[in-house]
Amino acid sequence: MKTIGLIGGMSLESTVTYYQLINRAVRERLGGLHSAKIVLWSVEFDEIERCQSSGDWEKAARILADCAKGLEAAGADMVLICTNTMHKVADETAAVVSVPLLHIAEATGRALGRDGVKRVALLGTKYTLTEPFYKDRLATQGFEVMIPSAADVEMVNRVIFEELCVGVVKPESKAAFLRVIEDLRKQGAEAVILGCTEIGMLVSQADTDLPVYDTTVIHAE
Repeated sequence: MKTIGLIGGMSLESTVTYYQLINRAVRERLGGLHSAKIVLWSVEFDEIERCQSSGDWEKAARILADCAKGLEAAGADMVLICTNTMHKVADETAAVVSVPLLHIAEATGRALGRDGVKRVALLGTKYTLTEPFYKDRLATQGFEVMIPSAADVEMVNRVIFEELCVGVVKPESKAAFLRVIEDLRKQGAEAVILGCTEIGMLVSQADTDLPVYDTTVIHAE
């Protein structure tokens, strides 16, 4: 069994989901008392968020690169960054280790491609939605990416950081997210990517008839 290296804590809420999904998948596949071999390096999220909000991505890259080196030294056969936003520094992180880094957008793109989706709505932090690092990765796989209006980008970002990342789920925020999804569907979206690892706490396939691609689930699988 290979050892999975997780860079987590961004936030703890979604890292818990990764841990559960991966272990349950191994148990379902192998039966009995089997579970996954995981090395988890959990960062101090406040430090990461300060890097994001101040634009100090160079420091953020150094932090995650150190995490990846630590995971490899601890025996990890692969590395996953358990957050969409911090894939902004995925290349810098991958460059310091000899084991593969499994990119969340590439995994999501494979899932979309299998289902024949071409035009997809993307929800996530303002960094994921407004900067090219994530959208370009999808575009190079052949997808047209749609994002919410500027006001809705700010609303989604606020809910992620002020509510979901601290474990708060509000009905009014769910309604707002579903309204955004419906707006994008009307504009031609064939599916929606939950491009922040916490959004699955708020929205699921049961809430909309538009196909939902939860990046946390896809990445863990």
